[in-house]
Amino acid sequence: MLTTIAPPDFDVDIELLYATPGNIAGVPIYRRSLCLLHPDAAARLRTAIGLARGIGCRLRIYDAFRPVEAQWRLWEAFPDPAYVADPRLGSMHSRGVAVDLTLADDAGRPLDMGTGFDDMTERSHHARTDLTAEQQRNRALLLGVMAAAGWSHYACEWWHYQLPDADGYPLLTDAAAGGVLMA
Repeated sequence: MLTTIAPPDFDVDIELLYATPGNIAGVPIYRRSLCLLHPDAAARLRTAIGLARGIGCRLRIYDAFRPVEAQWRLWEAFPDPAYVADPRLGSMHSRGVAVDLTLADDAGRPLDMGTGFDDMTERSHHARTDLTAEQQRNRALLLGVMAAAGWSHYACEWWHYQLPDADGYPLLTDAAAGGVLMA
């Protein structure tokens, strides 16, 4: 049911930060760095990859499918519903139809977005005017690529995109990934 997102089938850079201690929980959430999406989301990601390539950029993915078990761990580390979905309600990531990502230049260097991934502050919100012109332009480029590919954005996180009808997909546990993601 889930599609593996990895080169060469998908021309993206993968840096799943929840498979490392470099995240808001401070410990690895995933046992393996395996990037997965629902096939509907994977198809729209392909479109976004082509659009990014057209402006001389690449996509770098920080997170995609997140099992319900992982959502609970993130909630326990940072229980703020503005930034981490309450697992009792369900995350779009746990449906396999959301992706956290950025744009990188042709050498693979991420563009400056004004904050890092998972910076759970108001500076991470879309439409900030207190960023440099370059940072605002980079966020607008990412938003344009993803919107043109059929994704919706989340206002509080410049890196988060999901399918417009994300609520219609079921919540999935690690079993949907063959039980290989969770430590």
